[in-house]
Amino acid sequence: CLGNARPCLFLGTVTVMAAMAASLAITFVATRKIPPMPLITAIFVGVFGSLTLWLQDETFIKIKPTLVYCLFAAILGVGLIFGRVFLKPLLGAMLALTNEGWRALTWRWAAFFGVLAVLNEIVWRHVSTDTWVAFKVFGFLPLTLAFAMAQIPLIRRHEPPGIEHSDN
Repeated sequence: CLGNARPCLFLGTVTVMAAMAASLAITFVATRKIPPMPLITAIFVGVFGSLTLWLQDETFIKIKPTLVYCLFAAILGVGLIFGRVFLKPLLGAMLALTNEGWRALTWRWAAFFGVLAVLNEIVWRHVSTDTWVAFKVFGFLPLTLAFAMAQIPLIRRHEPPGIEHSDN
């Protein structure tokens, strides 16, 4: 695959489609429910992966991240406009935040997903498929992890009183 990502892109597409299906099945068997974000992502992977394979056109798999990120940004942003904080049901079991904290965190994630959508469009339209694959694999995850870590001060500021941390 080194030097020619195209064949690997098609193999990777099949692999990701199978892994998403397996992941959803395992989650359902274990919990008897499927969380919405992985389900939405799996639907996009299935549709755009199938188009990529059927038409032998990598464009479909390249625009999939843009559409998923736009959808997540829109769901979070529109939810806030209508007074809904969709991150709270997704992350509420792991985080305790004030309502103001949930709103701020949700706006930040909505904006971040928007930035990722724009970034994906810039990258896939201006670089080779090899470079896009490398960026998709080694760029988006570190950016997302760095962004998530950068939210820790906001999370700490908006925790309800009485939560203690060990900073060791």
